[in-house]
Amino acid sequence: MLRFELKDTPFVFLAVVIAFTIHEFAHAYAADKFGDPTPRSMGRVTLNPRVHLDVLGTILIFLIGFGWAKPVLVNRGNFKRPRLMGIIVSVVGPLSNLIIAFIGLFILFLLGYFGWLHELYVANYGVWSAITTFLGYLISLNVMLFLFNLLPLPPLDGYRIVQDLLPVEQRIKLQQYEQWAIYFFLLMVFLPPLYNVFLGPYLSLQEPIQNVMLDIARAIFGRVALS
Repeated sequence: MLRFELKDTPFVFLAVVIAFTIHEFAHAYAADKFGDPTPRSMGRVTLNPRVHLDVLGTILIFLIGFGWAKPVLVNRGNFKRPRLMGIIVSVVGPLSNLIIAFIGLFILFLLGYFGWLHELYVANYGVWSAITTFLGYLISLNVMLFLFNLLPLPPLDGYRIVQDLLPVEQRIKLQQYEQWAIYFFLLMVFLPPLYNVFLGPYLSLQEPIQNVMLDIARAIFGRVALS
């Protein structure tokens, strides 16, 4: 779950707005391109945050470290290849969060590579602190959302991906347990014993993923320095 200091609330809010908006826009844009008019008819093919943010889901991010945006409704029956395109539409949401995280890391390295971070640190510590704090939350929040949304439990994207991968017969059987899986998901989020056993170890993958991203960024900027 997301943890932050109270003084960092404005930076966290901005990171949440960016993460949720682009995540839901990615779903809507992909479905629209694949021929489903549903997202566009509901005004979801936009980068306007007000369309995508859920008030309660956003508030809960700051209260308990867990929240959500308004889900994009998709009619897979409008796709030429419903299962394949359905998987792509589901995947692009979490993938967009991973891309945002890498962009944030790239910007951080870019500022450091040209010496701008050091100059800011010396000239205006407040601006330096604001930039590094915001980018830090942008990176960590989006990596967490990438992992979290790939959980194969409803109503997350990972569950939709599993649904589209399974044969029709198994998909129907899976739907019979969907309501119970939702309850288990909520219990896993809100009950510390279940969180520590199931969700906690999975979300701990956030650190190794960020380390891999750091290695990639170092490799890229190392080659730039050598060229």
